[in-house]
Amino acid sequence: MPTVAASVPEVLALLDGTARIEGEQVVIVDEAAFRGRTITDLAWTQTFSEDPAAVEAARWIIWEASQALGARSASIQELYAARARDDVAGFTVPAINLRSQTFDMARTILGEARKKDVGPVIFELARSEQTYSWQRVFEYAPNILAGAIAAGWRGPVFIQGDHYQFNAKKFAADPAAVTEEIRKACRDAISAGYLNIDIDSSTLVDLSKETVDEQQRVNYTCAAEITALIRDLEPAGVTISVGGEIGEVGKQNSNEAELRAYLDGYRRELDARRPGSIGVSKVSVQTGTSHGGVPLPGGGVAEVKLDFEVLRVLGQVARGYGAAGAVQHGASTLPDDLFDRFPAVETAEIHLATGFQNALYDHPAFPPELHREIEAWVFANAVDERKAGQTDSQFVYSSRKKALGPFKRTLWELPVKDQILADQGAKIAFLFDQLKVSGTRTMIERYVPNGPEWHRPLPETLRVVTGA
Repeated sequence: MPTVAASVPEVLALLDGTARIEGEQVVIVDEAAFRGRTITDLAWTQTFSEDPAAVEAARWIIWEASQALGARSASIQELYAARARDDVAGFTVPAINLRSQTFDMARTILGEARKKDVGPVIFELARSEQTYSWQRVFEYAPNILAGAIAAGWRGPVFIQGDHYQFNAKKFAADPAAVTEEIRKACRDAISAGYLNIDIDSSTLVDLSKETVDEQQRVNYTCAAEITALIRDLEPAGVTISVGGEIGEVGKQNSNEAELRAYLDGYRRELDARRPGSIGVSKVSVQTGTSHGGVPLPGGGVAEVKLDFEVLRVLGQVARGYGAAGAVQHGASTLPDDLFDRFPAVETAEIHLATGFQNALYDHPAFPPELHREIEAWVFANAVDERKAGQTDSQFVYSSRKKALGPFKRTLWELPVKDQILADQGAKIAFLFDQLKVSGTRTMIERYVPNGPEWHRPLPETLRVVTGA
């Protein structure tokens, strides 16, 4: 089992023979040993240590090591700008939500990416997922970077805040308070090292209004307000990739009039706040899917009627406005034979979440006794999630994600973890091929070079112990 340091001196002991702190930077002494063992101990420490100073120290070391080893957090903005200009085409960027086993999954995914010579792959987490998976941004980003280091990855690492979503009911009651929630979420994410953020104010679309512009007005106004904030917060020399959304996933399909109304209104509102600022790099649309899929009464997930023409047409429209194209949400539970159709219609990005959670929970090697324990937890603690008419299997399928936080360490420590991760890796490799991102590394090197190092101040607790 990896070591979880309980104090700052114990964190420093993890570096013995592999790295040292020199001034205010980390110097790697034995790269192979650091990637092979030390980074794992640091990831486990920053995730599970009960000592706040040890957690802070581990996170700082991971960040600085990612700078030294060339696995730096980056924005995908310039690649998407190139796509808007039609300089690149024919691929769909996978954006993967890691709800569990985050360090190991990031290591597995980037290990497969190295084998496949993949350039763009995004790691993301929605605000709602942060809550039930017990992963705040200050923990999630270090685990992604640690996974990249463990995988031997060199190149940009794309970390994304997914669905920074406005709650419609709360917004109706107190729009200022809800907007401030999103503003704080963006501040925290950027502070943690996120350089890609998706703003989801599509929940505020009001289809009862007479014109399409009126329907989309609150949506595009809020998106512009948050974009202006992000532009004020972004690090020097970096343009954070900002995503927008016009159709709440699971509702009616999006159309061209809605997209044009959103992008025209958004541009006006953004220019009113921050003239000439770069706008959204992509727009999420609704095509017929739903998050997590629709569970059937007897088990399994319902077949989805996904309209690829919506993706093709709206992607083309979006590129006319300087964005990379349309984004598909709720896709991880789709049949395997559909994935090659996304790059065929020039889908810019596809979000993948529940399918990987299912591959963990439903893996043949997953301990049956743990299954029973998790199901019992769901029945005892998530009853308020149960919808009228749901069977037990539908209820468990829909709500077992809420157990990811309480069972977080148990899932990290699974004795059969390596077997499950191997199969997750095989699915990832398949998706890389289907989405046509295999062999795209040179494209990333051209448009998103592994830029200058971005250092953080040495934490005071480390300064005291090291005498720096």
